[in-house]
Amino acid sequence: MGPAVRPGGASVPAVRYVRRVNASATGRLVLLTTSHRVAPGLLSWPAWQTLRAADRVLCADPDHPQLPYLAEAGIAVETAAVPSARELVDYCVAEARTAVVLTSAEGESTLTDGLARLAGSGREAMPDLELLPGSYDLPGARLLDLVQVMDQIRLACPWSGVRTHEDLAKYGLEEMYELVEAIEEGDREALAEELGDVLLQVVFHSRIAQDDPDEPFSVDDVAGIIVDKLIRRHPHVFGDEEAATPEDVRAHWLRTKAAEKQRESVTEGVPLGQPALALAAKLASRARTAGLDVPIAGEGIGYELLALAARAQEEGTDPETALRAAARTYRDAIVAAERGA
Repeated sequence: MGPAVRPGGASVPAVRYVRRVNASATGRLVLLTTSHRVAPGLLSWPAWQTLRAADRVLCADPDHPQLPYLAEAGIAVETAAVPSARELVDYCVAEARTAVVLTSAEGESTLTDGLARLAGSGREAMPDLELLPGSYDLPGARLLDLVQVMDQIRLACPWSGVRTHEDLAKYGLEEMYELVEAIEEGDREALAEELGDVLLQVVFHSRIAQDDPDEPFSVDDVAGIIVDKLIRRHPHVFGDEEAATPEDVRAHWLRTKAAEKQRESVTEGVPLGQPALALAAKLASRARTAGLDVPIAGEGIGYELLALAARAQEEGTDPETALRAAARTYRDAIVAAERGA
């Protein structure tokens, strides 16, 4: 399968990119890489040209996923141990021939190291050496790895194999709180890690859902649902409507969402399990958006906090975020007082 290689990406020592179709006077030795994240058979046009023009195509992996497609195209491949660097260099140089090595998933480090030594000596007649990407990853390709790894874990891990949605619910909350903390602290490394942990929860739940005997769905269904939703709710991007300001975008979103949900109350869809301040702000926002003037009637600290949350939301401040920031500052003051005591 070979490593994924992007144009201008990592190269093999002493191997340079050349994009010739015809062999030079000293021959040509090509290391052809492919990505296992791209469907086999989908090779670049330079790769197909090179394979068809080669005098010899070699692959050390008899189970390489590209082999059936090369056979279908009439390209003969030698599936045995790849000859040494010395042998391949002599083969190419002797009669200016072209040899292509289809790299395995582990790469061909023995071969590339040998080529580097020969080329570096300055005493050897060398063929043109080329690292040719037959296919390389598109953005988001590593998500396929995550799905595959999660599938293996679900099948082979005694703990993960028996988890349920209910078992994982608390971890989803924990990971989101850790993500919020990384954002508040401005820690970029932690942010990347916590985003990965949140993404894991999505993939894990999707894999559990796949095993449901009555209503199964997969991560592809989950992705498809959110893609369709994003397209529907951005008619100014994917349709004919226009939105010049963020407020226009919000209006599009709310209008489309209301038409989709057909809810009887503006409170529908507000999760009651969220933190109390966030819940209060969300309810106040829904009421204000609907043009409802609902007074906060009641006495006690709870109603006072509810009024503060509603006021903050109306002024454009997220009360949950504001209180968390104040609490963090208070935490720092406590630590400073402890150290000064």
